[in-house]
Amino acid sequence: MAKVTAINISEKKGVIKKPIEKGRFVVGFGIEGDAHGGDWHRQVSLLGQESIDKMTEMGAKGLTEGVFAENITTEGIDLYDLPIGTKLQMGEVVLEVTQIGKSCHKGCEILKQVGDCIMPREGIFTTVQEGGTIKAGETIKIL
Repeated sequence: MAKVTAINISEKKGVIKKPIEKGRFVVGFGIEGDAHGGDWHRQVSLLGQESIDKMTEMGAKGLTEGVFAENITTEGIDLYDLPIGTKLQMGEVVLEVTQIGKSCHKGCEILKQVGDCIMPREGIFTTVQEGGTIKAGETIKIL
């Protein structure tokens, strides 16, 4: 069963996101209080714990939720295999996949440490289609 393991936000861009107890997802914006929110196609990012574990196996140390700047850390779903346009439901919130992967920031700490970074290949980006609140433990359904 796919589930949310953490909700993460940051107050400014370019820094590691910190886990929060629950996130309020706003249609047309993203997560309230997150620096990456706005009227664009990458309102909310997701990365699987399985992807983070791959980096740990490669030698990256101290990896925690949000270190790859993902808003939602998941478990039990291969996010990067979902086609663009897929809708995911977590509680009352519905997100739509808009992009798979992205360019890595130059100077990324993970890249420096192990010579690779998983977010550009396995992270996904979504927009908020139906708002509400999500917390860790929420089940993820593919609509």
